[in-house]
Amino acid sequence: MTLIRDLSGLAEWTAASALYRSVFGYTGPEWGLSPRLLAALRENAGTVIGAFDGDGTLIGFCYGFTGVEGGAIYHYSQAAVVAASAQGTGVGRLLKQAQAAAARATGARSMRWTFDPYALRNAHFNFTVLGAAGIRFLPDFYDEPGTDRVLVSWDLESGAATRTNAGESVVAPASDRFAAPEPADRRRLRRRLMDRFAAGNRLAGVTRTGDAVAYTFENVSS
Repeated sequence: MTLIRDLSGLAEWTAASALYRSVFGYTGPEWGLSPRLLAALRENAGTVIGAFDGDGTLIGFCYGFTGVEGGAIYHYSQAAVVAASAQGTGVGRLLKQAQAAAARATGARSMRWTFDPYALRNAHFNFTVLGAAGIRFLPDFYDEPGTDRVLVSWDLESGAATRTNAGESVVAPASDRFAAPEPADRRRLRRRLMDRFAAGNRLAGVTRTGDAVAYTFENVSS
């Protein structure tokens, strides 16, 4: 049985930092996550939540903080990680649900995060499992090539985005895990996604069928 709760104390914050580095494969010191940052977030309307297995081992972790845009409060989920041994068991969804409950307690009515738009498993989780919507394309988000991200928003009141007018679908080749794995295909897909967002559309779903993937957009500008 998985236990989800707030992390407390230096030992647990340090364990979360170690899990974060392990899951993402970070080795350089610049990629570390300070336990003291987690302590500060926990005390200042942030989220620092862990998932433990039946033996009390930390197998998942997420953290985030409060953000504001246009006077509206939202919660920004910076990262959620699950140990390799527990991936595919629903731990990620439990963490997101716990984070959503904590966000509501701060007055937030939506939660945001970014994801790699070419990573199909993440896309499936965000759109099909949670019902979030892609609201912005952020090219080279981390100021490095290959770090394109889509900003998604998850409605914490309804649990899913309100669907509007269907717009254009963008179709590209796909492998089992990634959209447009070939560089030329990736460049074309990137341009088309950027154009769709720039036209005032939001991303409602990403569906792979065979060796192709369709990005389904909705028009929210009309």
